[in-house]
Amino acid sequence: MIDKFLLIAVFHVVVVAPLLLWVGFNRAATPDWIYNIMFGMGIIVLIYHGYKSAARWLAASPALWINLIHVALIAPLLLWIGYYAKKTERPAYDMLLLLGFGAFGYHLYKVVIMSQTFVKPLEV
Repeated sequence: MIDKFLLIAVFHVVVVAPLLLWVGFNRAATPDWIYNIMFGMGIIVLIYHGYKSAARWLAASPALWINLIHVALIAPLLLWIGYYAKKTERPAYDMLLLLGFGAFGYHLYKVVIMSQTFVKPLEV
């Protein structure tokens, strides 16, 4: 069985980070339909991580910070860029690039660390 945290990390490396970076680099040249996707992603991220934040707060989970970052930084930025579309100012795109590079690096690191647990050392 595949670890769900590994799937989440791979999803962020393969889908999320490239999308954030692509939009961040293309800025106003981004097609209109991508802005609609970003707005929808913002709503989904806000609802899902808002719920998870509440649940982790009540459980006093040390992983609460992950959900709070999504609620406080990522969801509002996705909603902002999705709403303003081609009228979005440069600082929002720069923040999107920052989050894209950060997500790629962090989750790629997690993939490498988690994949090491699947490799069994050779016995001599």
